[in-house]
Amino acid sequence: MFKKMLKSYDYPLLAVYLIVCIFGLIMVYSSSMFVAINKGWDPATFYNSQLKNWIISLVLLIFFAVFPYKILQNNKMLMLIMFGSVAMLLLVLMFGDSANNAQSWLALGPIRIQPSEFIKVSMIIYMAAVYSKKQRYIDDFNRGVLPPVLFLVVICFLILLQPDIGTAAIIFLTGCGIIMASGMRLKTILKLVGLGLLILAVLCVVVFLLPEELRSKLITTKRIGRITSFQNPFTDHGASGYQLVNSFYAIGSGGFFGQGLGESVQKLGYLPEAYTDFISAIIAEELGFFGIMITVGGIFFIVLRSITNGMRLNDSFGSLLCYGTATLIGIQAFINLGGASGMIPLTGVTLPFTSFGGSSLMSMSILVGIVLNVSMMNKFQKNYGSEKDLAKPGKPVRART
Repeated sequence: MFKKMLKSYDYPLLAVYLIVCIFGLIMVYSSSMFVAINKGWDPATFYNSQLKNWIISLVLLIFFAVFPYKILQNNKMLMLIMFGSVAMLLLVLMFGDSANNAQSWLALGPIRIQPSEFIKVSMIIYMAAVYSKKQRYIDDFNRGVLPPVLFLVVICFLILLQPDIGTAAIIFLTGCGIIMASGMRLKTILKLVGLGLLILAVLCVVVFLLPEELRSKLITTKRIGRITSFQNPFTDHGASGYQLVNSFYAIGSGGFFGQGLGESVQKLGYLPEAYTDFISAIIAEELGFFGIMITVGGIFFIVLRSITNGMRLNDSFGSLLCYGTATLIGIQAFINLGGASGMIPLTGVTLPFTSFGGSSLMSMSILVGIVLNVSMMNKFQKNYGSEKDLAKPGKPVRART
């Protein structure tokens, strides 16, 4: 029984996940050495922290790879996910720690976590579970469509109040991806788009009516500069365009094979957040086009594998979990890479599996673990028997003929 389960896992997906994460660890070490030394710390400070984060992430991945994913569809579990997510975000707003003008972290003794990263996982599970249960009346606007959308709007609004525009955008777009894959008719989706435009207008009015202190915290000159400077960062290269200009220097100097591992100039205090938001620029500078292709190719493989695993399923819940995972990872990678290369405005999000950041790495690993579990159960069911056999290890499994 156990051997048959092991044979059913998606090992190419697991292998690429391990390669991308190990590559990320190497690049975190390379891109953070100068920052650590400049602070008087051990050069491997950030690397050691990320290594611990990755070990925890591996444990989480293994747990969710063996944990039967259909338990996540239980009504009590969904209520816990829904109310727990809202409660965590409210705690962040009331007692959270601030960094980079955003109150997005909770300090639990020596441990700091970013709850919004785990909310990404919660949102995917909740929306996938609810829409899979409502397949019989998926086009009923009040019963089938609105409940998950309202949860999505509340979550995004609470994250915007931190304020964390990048994470809110990723969660919202991922939710839209799940809606598109849920089986709704085009007419229903168009109604939802109309409602979304109305909600957007209401949110703009709400922001306008917020107290001046809170509104100025949400809409800062720095954030406006990030949005406008990407079109021509060199016009204000000493202020709003500073990060992007130095990112261009890093990418442009890398060529095809790069300057060599550890040989980046921009990480020596010129490019802020070199080991987090702009780690792709350091990869391009040190390892060139070749290094970027390793990163992008690995992330693309994980996205594509999640989609193909979802397409093979007859279970709508499992399929939506896979599609949601693929959408989240793909969108976050695009926003990070697009921001660092000047294609889109900077939003300050991490590159999946690669950037420094424990909460991000753990949440992404959980999602990959869920996809591994979904694909394993599907393959096991097709090759050896029903999913009930997995819940009863003592029961003999008959091969299907």
